[in-house]
Amino acid sequence: MLNIKEIMNIIPHRSPFLLVDRIEEMEVGKRAVGKKCVTYNEPFFAGHFPQEPVMPGVLIIEALAQVGAVCCLSAEENKGKIGFLGGVNKAKFRGKVVPGDVLNLEVEMIKVKGPVGVGKGTATVDGKVVASGEITFMIG
Repeated sequence: MLNIKEIMNIIPHRSPFLLVDRIEEMEVGKRAVGKKCVTYNEPFFAGHFPQEPVMPGVLIIEALAQVGAVCCLSAEENKGKIGFLGGVNKAKFRGKVVPGDVLNLEVEMIKVKGPVGVGKGTATVDGKVVASGEITFMIG
């Protein structure tokens, strides 16, 4: 549904910190599904870990937050604004993400009141949950 250029028109993140390659489904302001194709060339793999490259869990959560930001900032009233991370609750990590994986990132808004909201995020690889959590955001 949205390619990388369209994503960059919505959120301010850029390489090497843009962690979403495309948005495949979206109900603006309600839910979105994105993809991240993880390659060996990701800069974080140089130090995490050289002998066994694993995507840091905090970056998986950040990728979910970016998908949520695309979802919220696509709403007409939020266009041109920035989404800020306000908190992460109930984060769980259940599997490794390694080079060659395609990370499926799904975020559903469970509470939105004014410029603050909470999204429930789930990251999967090959249908298996690798991370999940509730992400609080603020639109400024």
